Amino acid sequence: MDIEHIKKSIRNVPDFPKPGIQFKDITPILQDPELFGNVIDIFYDRYKSEKIDVIVGIESRGFIFAAPLALKLGCSLAISRKPGKLPYETVSEKYSLEYGVDALELHTDAIKEGDRVLIIDDLLATGGTVKASIELVKKLKGELIGCAFLIELLDLNGAELFHPIGYFSIIKI
Repeated sequence: MDIEHIKKSIRNVPDFPKPGIQFKDITPILQDPELFGNVIDIFYDRYKSEKIDVIVGIESRGFIFAAPLALKLGCSLAISRKPGKLPYETVSEKYSLEYGVDALELHTDAIKEGDRVLIIDDLLATGGTVKASIELVKKLKGELIGCAFLIELLDLNGAELFHPIGYFSIIKI
């Protein structure tokens, strides 16, 4: 599997969604079935021996990787969403943004006590959404196995927010 090809397929979009942001567009990867499959295979190879019970995909681009990986690993899929998006009873966790606070929620029955859980998202930046998702897993008494990302933005030090939990990034920029 050619990680350099995956890295080169990530499109930089300057000043999106606001000036000064260099958006990492993953749609070229998703438009190439072989490349997208390679990404899922890399995650699968990393976690196939971990006996994962539940994968938590973080809204919204984390869903893209969490769903096929859950199918391939033969485990359950849970989705960590913004408030008011899930139809059943939820647990909630707030996290800080640059200007304010937001929150993520999981269904209360998404994780059973003792379930082995992997959290996945497309990008690790400042780590706020991942940290909130970790706290949700703890509230539901899951056993966090680790966190996985397609892209890690090293300059933003997001992993420091949830140190010493193990994590895996395919691309480090």
